[in-house]
Amino acid sequence: MAVYTLPELPYSPGALEPHYSGEIVALHHDKHHAAYVKGANDTLDAMAAARAAGDFATINMLSRSFAFHVSGHVLHSIFWTNMSPDGGGRPEGDLADAITEHFGSFEAMQAQLTAVTVNVQGIGWGALTWEPVSSRLVIEQIHDHQGNVGTGSVPLLVIDSWEHAYYLQYKNVKADFVKAFWNITNWPDVADRFATARAVPPTV
Repeated sequence: MAVYTLPELPYSPGALEPHYSGEIVALHHDKHHAAYVKGANDTLDAMAAARAAGDFATINMLSRSFAFHVSGHVLHSIFWTNMSPDGGGRPEGDLADAITEHFGSFEAMQAQLTAVTVNVQGIGWGALTWEPVSSRLVIEQIHDHQGNVGTGSVPLLVIDSWEHAYYLQYKNVKADFVKAFWNITNWPDVADRFATARAVPPTV
């Protein structure tokens, strides 16, 4: 049976410096992301044990745990590929056109996603997503690893707002981390995700 696995980084941990330190990338990937993968697999095992015993007394806790760990795994997997040593600049082609159509300009989208990420209350993420019901790009706040996201929305570009993502380098100035992120944004990866997402017809 398939299990969740930790993807390898698409670059060396120090490749994103000076914008993102190699120490943080290594800790973030090897410890934090790995913990979400382990948590997802452990929760699957616990659910299987509950089914075998016919005892669902802890099913609410297990369901929340599963959502938390799987969402953390998915978001971090996207996060790593959303960055590149050769990143920065602006998107091109269909993605650039869609950003202009749905936000007015690249600068407006960038300002909104920056504000959403910096102003997450507590822990969470900022995300540029494809909302398939209306066939449009939207910007969403993801609290913790889930919630405040339209059901069915597909994350294309995500920015981690948890303190472990930036504190060792940027201390408590989250805004500086988000500003630096735009220098390593992998727009070709975002464009590929956009093309894939909008090719799937909505289910409603």
